[in-house]
Amino acid sequence: MSREQVVELIPALRAFARILCPQPENADDLVQETLIKAIANLNQYTEGTRLKSWLFTIMRNTFNTRYRKREREVIGLPPDSVNTLVTQPDQEWSARAKEVYSALMRLPDQYREILVLIVIQGESYEDAAVICDCAVGTIKSRLNRARQRLKEELGEAVED
Repeated sequence: MSREQVVELIPALRAFARILCPQPENADDLVQETLIKAIANLNQYTEGTRLKSWLFTIMRNTFNTRYRKREREVIGLPPDSVNTLVTQPDQEWSARAKEVYSALMRLPDQYREILVLIVIQGESYEDAAVICDCAVGTIKSRLNRARQRLKEELGEAVED
């Protein structure tokens, strides 16, 4: 693993972090903490494995550890007040993008994570299974359920 390889993956790490942490400052902190842990644990990296998957796994574990620590802590505004702070965009596509993002953020963590890894980041089922530490079949099932839940959140008809 070279420094250049890690630097090339920072945009992907940031994108994944923004899904886990909607606030940019928290996402940047998560990326930084991930990189610090990766550097500190270079001896645990096995040459020949996908560096991106290894870093995503570190990020996911770091996020889960943080989440458990602050599970009972309420941060930010109550969900009801968020809608009153939003101004309507001028462009239809911008409004739809916000709807999709909001619907994505309302999904349970495991569904949101799978959608981001596979649909947005383009990870394979196999790599997502390694990152999430579960079977490929579980990934496929979660992805299917995540897509259905996202459609429901968007108010679209779900096929039976």
